[in-house]
Order: sequence, then structure tokens, then C-alpha cells
Amino acid sequence: MRYRLMTATSALVLGLMTAAHAAEINQDGANAIRDNLNKLLPEDIARSGVVAVNPAGARYEIVYDLAKLLSNIDPADFAISGLKPISMFATPQDNGLWNVEGDNNLNVSGHFKGPDQKRTDFAYSIASLVYTAIFDPAISYFRSGDFRAKDIKITSATDTDQVNASLGDIQYKLTSADSASPGRTDFAANGTMTAFAQQVSGRGVPPIQINANSIDFDGKVNNVPARQLKDIGVFILDHAEEKPLSKESEDKLKGLLRDAFPLISSLEETITFNNLAVISAGGSGGAKSVGYHFAVDGPSNATRLGVAINAADVTFDSPAIPAAYSAFLPQAVDVQFGIPDMDFAAFGDEFMKMDFTKVSSGESGQRAAEKLFRDGALVVDFPRISARSGVYDIDISGTMKGRIDSNKDYSLQASILARDYDKTIAAVQQLAKENPELNQASFGMLMVKGFAKTDPDGRQRWDVTVSPDGSVTVNGQIVKGPDKRQ
Repeated sequence: MRYRLMTATSALVLGLMTAAHAAEINQDGANAIRDNLNKLLPEDIARSGVVAVNPAGARYEIVYDLAKLLSNIDPADFAISGLKPISMFATPQDNGLWNVEGDNNLNVSGHFKGPDQKRTDFAYSIASLVYTAIFDPAISYFRSGDFRAKDIKITSATDTDQVNASLGDIQYKLTSADSASPGRTDFAANGTMTAFAQQVSGRGVPPIQINANSIDFDGKVNNVPARQLKDIGVFILDHAEEKPLSKESEDKLKGLLRDAFPLISSLEETITFNNLAVISAGGSGGAKSVGYHFAVDGPSNATRLGVAINAADVTFDSPAIPAAYSAFLPQAVDVQFGIPDMDFAAFGDEFMKMDFTKVSSGESGQRAAEKLFRDGALVVDFPRISARSGVYDIDISGTMKGRIDSNKDYSLQASILARDYDKTIAAVQQLAKENPELNQASFGMLMVKGFAKTDPDGRQRWDVTVSPDGSVTVNGQIVKGPDKRQ
């Protein structure tokens, strides 16, 4: 079922790839588009008439009837009601591109059974989905586009739990440009979702409500081999039933992959939740903003993967947290970490050695994955891990090195900086008056202070080194010797 939906929706886009760009809109042109669409569908689906194309003035109307994909599905396993045909309009341009427009809505409900035979009831609705875009048959993708959706509602329920989610409005914009490398394309997208709300409830568990005034997203990917990826997509659709591949097909696929490598030169994605709130019977909390950033950058033989998560103006309100401890809850958090020096060039070379004419045991893929890390060495850097509250301000940075085949041989270089450390110690000592068990923590913090250096800005600094032999030094002083080796 999932494969058929994916194949059919892919065909809807790919079908314009070879359609004639005649100046005159007529039934022959409509039939050509329909036939090209059907060629990319499994034969039984094509015969069902899931796609219809008709002349509509100066453009073609493409009608996609998804309900016809379900005719052979047992209604006890999957059923849906309210699924109407989806229409889009495609207008050929003089430059070989297509202007694609659509204005649809959705209001469906139904049920399905998962692998565990557990029934899930669902309902999806979109009051309005409007878009206009420029489609390029040469890459089988959009060069640009504006997409808008309004009043989205989703419900999913089993006999034990339920999820309700809604969005007020979605605005999404796509742009593209030729890359610096010939024949490749840079893509960028940004948008906003407003009035996000989600409620999760379960049997015997109080509901949790998650709200955000808006969610902003921004992304870009550079140096994409769009034409080559199109060819790979067509190849996959063409050979979906050929398992394993023949030698001829393997040679063809490897040639396509060689032309496509490297798949990108950089990728960046940022998502920001604005005025996030979490409400439950156990308490509530939130933040003025919560952000997530993901990036891949660098040459293919030395690529860095980086992740950053941050939250500003964080609040907590829960009876489970004693008032005396509230000052220790973070008001701002910033976590940044990454994996540098990944060798995707070597990964690609090893991947191309795989024999696609045989069912893989997984060993070839594992060898390719191991090539990502030079000589099996894994490095994780963390440019910044910080947390701030009314009684502490801590900033940590450093690098950890290890191996992908061992959890023993590792080393660490880290710098820890604390502003107003005496204030933090005093806060713990005050708390220890109510909880004497914290006296030991207070004593330990005083010992740690003895190892500190003072930076010019007044912060306390601890440069920590953990060597592969287990020895530990702080600001050059040995605090632990090497581990005893058996």
C-alpha cells in the first residue's frame, strides 16, 4: 500500500518529464501526459484509471483519484472515507518549464491496522491548500513555488491513546539557482506555521498540551545533482520488482551513482518554536523560543555534521519542584555539538564495491560505513554547551575522541568556565540548610574551586584532560593517575 502511494505520487510529478510542449492545448497532448504518467505506474494501478488528464483552456487539468488505489485493500485492514480526487493544472511555457497550480481541500477519516493488528482511527482535514510553482521536466522537480495551507487538523486514536493536532496556517516558499558547479542546483526554502497545538492523552495518563504561537523554518542545500537524482529515481521506479539486480542493471545503477556523487556540498536547516508552552496536570513550562539547527558542510573527504539546540527565557511551574530548588532550573540553554572530518568520498568508493546482484548480508554496508571515520577514529566536538539560571552561568567546550569499534579507548579535552562561581556555592550552601545531604556537594564544589584559574573577565576556568590511559589532569595538575591495565 505505501509503495503504491509513493509510486503513484512520484509518477504525478515525473509524468511531465517527457510530455510534449505544444503551443496548442488539445486532447492529444492530454493523452500524451496521461500515458506518460501511466508508464510510471504499476500496470494494475494504471488500468484502474487513477490518473485522468483533460484540456482546460490554455492548460491541462490533471486529476488524481487516490481512492482508486484502495479498491483491492481489505476494508477490515484499511478504510477511508471522504477522499476526493485531487486536481492540479499544468501550463507548458515557451522555455520548456511548466507552471503548476492547485487549489484543493481535504477532509477524510478512516482506520487501519498496524503490524500488531491494533486498530487506529484517524481523521485529517485541510480547509485550503493553494499553490503555484514552476516545474522543470529536466530535473523532475520544482524550480520555485509558493505553497499555502489553512486550518489543518489531525486526529489519531487507538483504544489506549489519542493525539489531536492543529495548525492555523502554513506558508512555504521554494527558490532555486544554478550552482557554481556546472549542471548542479542550489535549493532554498523557508516558511512559517502558526497556531500550533497538540494534545496527547492515554489511558490512565493525564493529557499533555503543547502549544506554539508560530514555528519558523528555513533551509538550503547546495550543489544538488538534480538531473542525476531524477535519473536514479526513474531507474528505481523501473526496477522496483527486480530483486536482486541483474549485472546489466547493476552497471547502469553504479554509473548513475558515479555521476551523482557527491550528492551535496552543504546542507543547512533551522527550525524555531516561538512562545512554546507545555501544559499538564503535573505542571507547566515553556520558552520564548526553542531552536534547532542542523548543518552538513565541507569537502566530501572532510565533512562536518553539526547540531545545535537552544532555548531562551525558559520557565517552569510545577508542584513537583520545591520552591527552594526553583532558582537552579535553567533559564537559557545552548547545546552545540558535531562530528567533523567524515570521509564521504571514501564511503562512496567502498559503497560502489558492493555487489548489487546479490542479497546483501550487511557486511558490505558496514565496511562502507566504517570508511566514514578515518582508521575507525570517531571525533565529537562541542563548541558550546551552556546553561544559565539565577545562581549559575556555565559554559563548556571541547573535543572527545574515541573509536567506533571500542568504548574503552577514548580521550577528552574540555574547558569549563563559570561566572560568579562563589554565588553558586553560596546557593548550594543555603539549600543544604534544608537538605543536609547537599553539604557533601558544597564541600566538593569548594575543592573544585581550588583547582580553578581566573580568566581576565573574572570567570573561573578549568581545563580538563582525560587521556586514553585513564589519567585526568585539571589545569595541568594530576588529579587521577592511569588506570591499572590487566
